Amino acid sequence: MADNKTEEITLLQLIALNDSCPYDTPFFDPLYRLYLPNDDRPHGFLVPGVVEKTPWTSDFQITHERPRRVDVLDSSDGKATSAACNEAFAKLVAACQEKDLFNLKGEEYEEFAIVGVEYPARLFRYAAPLFGIVSQGAHLTAYTRTSSGLKIWVPRRSPTISTYPNKLDSTVAGGISAKDTPFETIIREADEEASLPEDLVRRDIRSAGVLTYITLLEQGQGEVGGLVKPDMVHVYDMEVTEDVIPKPHDDEVKEFYLMTPDEVKMALLRKEFKTNSAAVMIDFFIRHGIITADDERDYPEMNMRLHRTLPFATAPRL
Repeated sequence: MADNKTEEITLLQLIALNDSCPYDTPFFDPLYRLYLPNDDRPHGFLVPGVVEKTPWTSDFQITHERPRRVDVLDSSDGKATSAACNEAFAKLVAACQEKDLFNLKGEEYEEFAIVGVEYPARLFRYAAPLFGIVSQGAHLTAYTRTSSGLKIWVPRRSPTISTYPNKLDSTVAGGISAKDTPFETIIREADEEASLPEDLVRRDIRSAGVLTYITLLEQGQGEVGGLVKPDMVHVYDMEVTEDVIPKPHDDEVKEFYLMTPDEVKMALLRKEFKTNSAAVMIDFFIRHGIITADDERDYPEMNMRLHRTLPFATAPRL
């Protein structure tokens, strides 16, 4: 399944490819913090290139002196703050699209919730990276115990998919829309991507934690590079019997493989996995004792880099 000439890297380096944003404070100093009404905690990072090019509306206030900030103003004067914020973002995205900025294309109904806000606030998914808000995803790893040991169901992404074509992936994965919970996201994606029956998934799925990381998008979006993309990935496990065989149901998955842990590890080291799915698989290996401190030199740092403290509000204030 792999090209033997592909350069191998370490598992820690794989995690670092996903958690690629620097940790040092000076990196963040030039960035603009995103603030929402009635909340003194930042909810995103904007790079200067985005701030300079964006046709800001009267719903936003920009502070260029450090610490730099972008404030969403409440045009409702506290009467309908949630609706005012959502409308402000929608109007701004529309203004960017009218000027053909940032290559903003996507389905308008697909929105991400801005996490940690005390009132519902949403942003179109395809515009979220511009504002550096925390994105949320859900990944499921399905595995089975055979007479020769544990094996994991691994899909190969379609060669025609727009992101990471032909890469290996989590068994099931998807972004969490504003209208869904992590659990319901997995239920929907399990049917769409793997033909797994809803009743089976609801019965056997197990929540297994949250991965947090920040990716620095080197190519950026449109003509702007270096976007900061923080993520929270809710991870789930599901043990299935040998007669449960995932099958592609949509055009995002080419085929599924039933792989041993050693086969998966070799594919990881050859960089065959989608970047964040590699992190999810390494986390699965750690939680199931496939990777331990006894056989992995970088074990402590691997754990820490899978659970980065995000510099944003991730829950409403008490």
